[in-house]
Amino acid sequence: MTDAIPLDWLFYALFALVAASAFFAMSETCLMALNRYRLKHLIREGSQGAKLAGTLLDRTDELLSFILAGNTLMKGYLGNPAATEAALAGGLYHSGDLAVWHPDGSIEVKDRSKDIIISGGENISSLEVEEVLYRHPQVMEAAVVAKPDNKWGETPCAFVTLKPDAGPVTADDIMAFCRANMAGFKVPRSVMFGPLPKTSTGKIQKFVLRQNVKGSA
Repeated sequence: MTDAIPLDWLFYALFALVAASAFFAMSETCLMALNRYRLKHLIREGSQGAKLAGTLLDRTDELLSFILAGNTLMKGYLGNPAATEAALAGGLYHSGDLAVWHPDGSIEVKDRSKDIIISGGENISSLEVEEVLYRHPQVMEAAVVAKPDNKWGETPCAFVTLKPDAGPVTADDIMAFCRANMAGFKVPRSVMFGPLPKTSTGKIQKFVLRQNVKGSA
């Protein structure tokens, strides 16, 4: 009688033949909307993948708005008919995500429509600013929201949680790092340090942060 095959061997044998792929999806649609894997090549770096069947794109100025259709859409939000009506207007799911559709067919999600910062007539992606902040060696978590401004309408405000072993870091240090890695008009005009509010599943609650800076113009 031969020995049983170790489970870790079975795991490697099974998944060695599987091609892993990142994808973009949401719980309201059950299935993915964008997939980074293609048979002949991988989509460009920084994008979320190629559009799948049932994913529609509606142009909003220079950005595209995600709209999804199909028999996998949710029936609605439990106990919230107003949110259901807004999300499923016309029988389609309006995700609230804004993206750029590149000539090679890849789609790059830029931000949530409610999180876009409009400063002096320029659209600023909060995700783009956050990506730069996460590259700072002392930053553990970051979130960026629009702060009311009397001159520019809105300006980026960064909320930052430093790593436990971080040395002294000031708001000026964070802004200088951002200024060296992005266009000047996208640099946060204010930086606040401390823990970020989160849901029970660990998602950062940006609406709480927006409330914290509301009326501070």
